[in-house]
Amino acid sequence: MKDAKYWIGQLGLYPHPEGGHFRQTYQSELRIDKAALPQFSGSRAASTAIYFLLEGEEFSALHRLRSDEMWHFYAGSVLEVHVIAPNGRHFTIELGNDAEAGQQFQAVVKAGCWFGAQVAQNPHVWQNRPELGHPPFVLVGCTVAPGFEFEDFEMGKRAELVRDYPQHRGVIERLTRE
Repeated sequence: MKDAKYWIGQLGLYPHPEGGHFRQTYQSELRIDKAALPQFSGSRAASTAIYFLLEGEEFSALHRLRSDEMWHFYAGSVLEVHVIAPNGRHFTIELGNDAEAGQQFQAVVKAGCWFGAQVAQNPHVWQNRPELGHPPFVLVGCTVAPGFEFEDFEMGKRAELVRDYPQHRGVIERLTRE
C-alpha cells in the first residue's frame, strides 16, 4: 500500500495554506468574462483542478469560495467534508470507495458554504481496512468552476463562525486554527 509520502513525492505536492498538500493540475484556457460573473472582481478561467492530500491529524480549515467545488476521491482512507450552509444547516459528506456505507466518489460543495475536511479518524475504519496502513491519509481531487483564484477564497475565523453558528461550535473549533 502506498503511503502519503509516496503520493506527495510522486505527484509533486506541496503544503497548502489551509492545511495538507496540493498541486494545481489544470487551469482552463477558456476565460469567462467579468460581465458574465457579477459576483467576481474580474474574468475567471472556466475551471481549475488540484490534487489534495491530508494525512493523520491534518485538516483543511473551514473556508468558503465564490465558486462551486467538486471533490473526487482517489486513494486512502475516508475524507469527511464538513459543510455549513448559509442557512446554518451542517452536514457531512464522506468521500471514499464504500458505497454501501454511504461514501461517495464525487460530491459538490456549493459556492458560499463554509467547509473544511479531515481524514476520518473512526478507529473501525482502520481495524476493518488494515491494507490502508498508517498513518491514515486520503488523496482527493478538487475541481472549481468558475476557476479558483485566491481572492475568491475566505478563511474562516473561529470567533466569527462560533458567533454566527453557535450550534456548530464543536466542528468549528476542530476545523479552525484561530
